[in-house]
Amino acid sequence: MTDNPIDKSVQSPGRPTRRQIVASAATVPTAMGLGSHAAAQPSSSLPSPMLASVSLTVNGKPHAFSLDPRTTLLDLLREHLDLTGTKKGCDQGQCGACTVLIDGRRVNSCLTFAVMYDGTQITTIEGFAANGALHPLQQAFIDHDAFQCGYCTSGQICSGVGLIAEGRARTADEIRELMSGNICRCGAYPNILAAIQGARQAPNRGR
Repeated sequence: MTDNPIDKSVQSPGRPTRRQIVASAATVPTAMGLGSHAAAQPSSSLPSPMLASVSLTVNGKPHAFSLDPRTTLLDLLREHLDLTGTKKGCDQGQCGACTVLIDGRRVNSCLTFAVMYDGTQITTIEGFAANGALHPLQQAFIDHDAFQCGYCTSGQICSGVGLIAEGRARTADEIRELMSGNICRCGAYPNILAAIQGARQAPNRGR
């Protein structure tokens, strides 16, 4: 059997890649953007976007940007703040790997434009540990072996923290239902359930 080489005639060398488009969002940190990274230089082959101003507090640090209004919160976190703990899975709001907390509420960041949440508090998986100590749910995931490949884990933990804060996770069935938007392709659901139940009982669960 012979190999089928990739037909390069179907590729468009003049067409920008998705990463080039994201990089061309021209994120420009201002004086308020403490800790923000330098702006990516847009490709000369791409039109200059109309920029929108947005200020966000991410994991307790203020950031101010001028960016393409089409920039999703997920791309802003990953491509411009290097907070890559938030994962890009389906990019369609189906898997929950991109879950973050916006003012304490669980949100799929892949479906959320960053400019929609000007002035809000964003918490990613990188923002839970404090003073060298893991968040109770992070520790519970370790104690209950609630992950295998780990790709979905950051979204699972963000969603679990938000769920506990909502005060609705009283029974195992409620936890299963309210966590159903977070998919684990490794099938670690029983351990994830045990971790959330354990964290609910932790004295400092709301930290």
